[in-house]
Amino acid sequence: MCDTIVALGKVTADGVTLFGKNSDREPNEAHHVIRVPAGDHAPGSMVKCTYIEIPQAAHMYEVLLTKPFWIWGAEMGANEHGLVIGNEAVFTKVPYDKMPGLFGMDFLRLALERAKSAYEALTVITDLLSQYGQGGNCGFRHATFYHNIFLMADPREAWVLETAGRQWAAVRVEDVRSISNGLTIGDHWDLASDDLVNFAVEKGWCKGKQDFHFARCYSDFLYTRFSRCNERQCRTTDLLQAQKGSITPQTLFASLRDHGEGAGTDWTPARGLSNFTVCAHAGFGPIRGTGSNGSMVSHLGEDVQTHFVTATAAPCTSVFKPLWLGMELPETGPIPNGEYDASTLFWRHEALHRAILRDYVARITLIREEQAAAEQRFVAGALSLRLHAEQEREAFARQCFAEADQLEAAWLGQIRKQPVQKKNPLLYDFAWQGFNREAKMPAGFYGV
Repeated sequence: MCDTIVALGKVTADGVTLFGKNSDREPNEAHHVIRVPAGDHAPGSMVKCTYIEIPQAAHMYEVLLTKPFWIWGAEMGANEHGLVIGNEAVFTKVPYDKMPGLFGMDFLRLALERAKSAYEALTVITDLLSQYGQGGNCGFRHATFYHNIFLMADPREAWVLETAGRQWAAVRVEDVRSISNGLTIGDHWDLASDDLVNFAVEKGWCKGKQDFHFARCYSDFLYTRFSRCNERQCRTTDLLQAQKGSITPQTLFASLRDHGEGAGTDWTPARGLSNFTVCAHAGFGPIRGTGSNGSMVSHLGEDVQTHFVTATAAPCTSVFKPLWLGMELPETGPIPNGEYDASTLFWRHEALHRAILRDYVARITLIREEQAAAEQRFVAGALSLRLHAEQEREAFARQCFAEADQLEAAWLGQIRKQPVQKKNPLLYDFAWQGFNREAKMPAGFYGV
């Protein structure tokens, strides 16, 4: 489950479009941030996506991707032209193709590599969808099949694209918009597949265009309901609507860290078997099998785009750090995988994240002040440097990553000295002990 948000420049504090996304995956499905340089390819070249090969583009744009380690594509990313895209799983009545093919993360990367604008990205994805359909296992340890929706933005506009099999509909964003794990387009759209309505009529989901509603006709009721996508989509929309005219990167950080209306200082992810919020935390049971494993917020200036990534899980326990395209990325260690490795940034942070989960209410308060102060410096510094030389920006990004890493190491040391004040429910502890055993976490992490 995931959440993606956008605020166009007409409603932000500095007149620049802002985009953000949480990527929710299995707890041990490490995220990795990579930069792929632009490149040219000879006629007849092929590109190997996660499962299948397709013809390569003659020219591929430079891209920044934040992605599950084992997938060729990405959950979110940006390219050199200021295009950003996030995708979400959706569950529909159209049967899923379980044969290996292209899936949402592949479409996302292919669009970033081949499109200059949000509208062009929509065209790239729908053309590929028409040609190849969508299919294949999207899960890491647990086989998962779904269709996809996308939110794509550039410095000038944003689009939502929602799909069900080879059918699709798209709307242009007016000011703020969020998507979650459900179809949202109803009886109005700006673009759509040719037989969108007829397909639904043939299936008996409606009688004709007069009673056609894309989300109502195509959505799978059970999975859509239990994903709590409507609650999360409404929540992020409300958070952005309430701050129109004053929305900043920190506004989007806060939205991606949101634990729901009324979540006070006593809120903990240890409660409930279906407690699934925007900042998602895995727990016991099939509904809570995923958590937010990576987060990204983008400031889409016309001239230079600045991206802030966690490169780590659970944004409420992470620090957003700046990156730009056209520069080498700060060192984060080797590509992580599904097992603990302290040489990687993702897994170093997991030591902190999982230590906080043992006593969330008491321990999260120990990092909040320094976390906010660091991000304030990082955002102010990054935006002041965005027109400076590439070398200056690259040095600043490295400094921010290093400082955040040092902060997290200090927080972990402090937290380990704090005794657990309130034990978590037995089933929640049981779930995390299992996740840690699978990841081969060192002794002492959540009772392993």
